[in-house]
Amino acid sequence: MKRREFLASTALGAVGIGAGSTAISCTSSSPKHEDRANPQDKGRKILIAGGGFGTTFIKYMASLTGKERPRLCYLPTASADRESGQLRWYKNCASLDVEPQVQTSFIASYRMDQSWEEVLLSMDGIVVSGGNTLNQQAIWRAQGIDKVLRKAWDQGIVLGGASAGSLCWFEEGTTDSRPKELSKVSCLGFLKGSHSPHYDAEEQRRPTYHRMILAGEMKPGYACDNNAGIYFLDDKVKRAVHTREGANSYLVKVVAGKVVEEKLESAMID
Repeated sequence: MKRREFLASTALGAVGIGAGSTAISCTSSSPKHEDRANPQDKGRKILIAGGGFGTTFIKYMASLTGKERPRLCYLPTASADRESGQLRWYKNCASLDVEPQVQTSFIASYRMDQSWEEVLLSMDGIVVSGGNTLNQQAIWRAQGIDKVLRKAWDQGIVLGGASAGSLCWFEEGTTDSRPKELSKVSCLGFLKGSHSPHYDAEEQRRPTYHRMILAGEMKPGYACDNNAGIYFLDDKVKRAVHTREGANSYLVKVVAGKVVEEKLESAMID
């Protein structure tokens, strides 16, 4: 749905609604990342954040596309296509030289005359919303969106997001999508290993992630504070970034029977 169409519908009141080894790695044991995005990077690109995928992260994603005015699509499945999130997306994009669009997942054949492939593969970047990761994954698989996203990644369309929008790209991770407590969720597996978003913002994220990795219930992986993120080229860390001093990303693994956090050297983006 294009911005004009969405705003028109809003005005009318319409609501569319093992601790063992795994194949994850950084560029080095103490990564030193490039100072700026490089749109000339060849390969499959994913930009994640632990939380707070706002204007600055969207601007950085746009630069990774290498396009002068990239088409960026917001995919709010995890938030049940919440209208407030769509409005925030357009607000976050308003100051940027991008063409923002939204593709909802709760659709009807009579109102959607293009396939998922026709819509999503026409984009330069796709930003996935936060929300319920478990429900997101179930809907994507039922609709075949998971397979289209894989094609998008393979074709060089930049993927990204925060929270459920960062977790979804990994093999597995910690989620609050079920009742009572954090649990494990299996995801798309484009990126190897596991992920924990909101690492500094939610009290149970860090201890739960440590416990699961140490017990071998979850693979080692990457954790991101809110306002901190990682740019992956193919399935390797290319650059760690943040929009707030003190916000960090980590490689979390087991060494000699203990959980070890390796802080990734991070660059400020604006």
